[in-house]
Amino acid sequence: MKKLVIIGLVLLFNMQLKAQDYVPAASNLKQRAWFADARFGLFIHWGPFSIPGSGEWVMNERKLTVHNYTNLKDFFNPVEFNAAQWVSMAKNAGMKYITLITRHHDGFSMWDTKYSDFNIMNTPYKKDIVKMMADECHKQGIQLYLYYSLLDWRREDYPHETGRTGQSSGRTGKGDYASYLQFMKNQLTELLTNYGEIGGIWFDGHWDQTEPEGSKDRTSRIDWKYNEIYGLIHKLQPQCMIGNNHHLTPFAGEDFQMFERDLPGENKSGLSFQKASEQLPLETCETISNSWGYNLSDTYYKSNKELVHMLVKAASLGSNLLLNIGPMPSGKIQPEFQDRLAGLGDWLKVYGESIYGTKTGFIKPQAWGSITQSDKKVYIHILDGKTTTLDLENVPLKTIKKAYLLKDKSAVNFTLKKSKLTITAAANTTEPDQVIVLEIG
Repeated sequence: MKKLVIIGLVLLFNMQLKAQDYVPAASNLKQRAWFADARFGLFIHWGPFSIPGSGEWVMNERKLTVHNYTNLKDFFNPVEFNAAQWVSMAKNAGMKYITLITRHHDGFSMWDTKYSDFNIMNTPYKKDIVKMMADECHKQGIQLYLYYSLLDWRREDYPHETGRTGQSSGRTGKGDYASYLQFMKNQLTELLTNYGEIGGIWFDGHWDQTEPEGSKDRTSRIDWKYNEIYGLIHKLQPQCMIGNNHHLTPFAGEDFQMFERDLPGENKSGLSFQKASEQLPLETCETISNSWGYNLSDTYYKSNKELVHMLVKAASLGSNLLLNIGPMPSGKIQPEFQDRLAGLGDWLKVYGESIYGTKTGFIKPQAWGSITQSDKKVYIHILDGKTTTLDLENVPLKTIKKAYLLKDKSAVNFTLKKSKLTITAAANTTEPDQVIVLEIG
């Protein structure tokens, strides 16, 4: 008996060591660097859940059964979907990558999968959405990341008995994680084999098997076997980054850390109790409206000024902004989304150098604004619209060659004495951000 216990402990140690010993490939490190420089991406929440017009959680929130919810596939016929227009819209908005929902918690697969009948090929549309988006992204030079739900509200083999959600879907069987794990591996293999190079996999749903965010113990009720899932992904496409929206400190094998509806270090949403990683690239995902998926009752849309401030603050904290749209069931994108993305694109044409390829500012965001910086330039983003004189103490700059407004290169007065920087500029009352460039020695 003692011998068996020792063997068991050795096997457990070796499994833990294997998970902890993940060494990213050179191509993965290159992808991470590209991602960290990209700073801005488009999140797309879309699928049959858009049909009721109540957001992507409609199956759970309305307590719809698997039998009744499955009928939505017979109504999903997005004849106005145009991959070229979607990708062009993202590109014109200054976005460098797109994260596309491939399978959300409702279990619907947006591609031609052989492992589930609940997929886009069994709708009246009968065209592979993931393939069209992948082809167009590759054509237009936009990186494609794929969202994939770990959670499933339909499948009997998902361990639904211990889940926090999906308890009204009518499932009566017992979960079988070994079966469900193989299903996920099969689908992930399809996604990473049939659609060209993929920038990353964006996992979601781990939290279904834990206590709520903020609880003292958020240990998962099941062993997800991430070493197997992550190992498969890195084997199929070594450069492919892995992120997991578990709202916890990153696990072994993950390549970036995301924050949901929060900037790193903030917790306004009640989801982000975790600290920001100092080793991995960071990403904040947020909505333009109040909803992720298409919602008929949502009439609030963030202003261009709010979105610029969000992008600037994210960059100043060393984070990307993944900005979401929820297209209509027809494939149309609401004009409110289009207008705001176009506005961001116009702003980035002028101010993009203060966002792309920058790193965390030497101080965190303040009431007056934020700072981003590159090797030879510091960008002072005055966001409050009223500050005319800025005094900064303990500035880690030895010399400043010159200071000017980024928009027109007009000179800005400054002094730097004993690590105290004073900048004087006219008040900005017309633009969302007054960007002052400091060229440093």
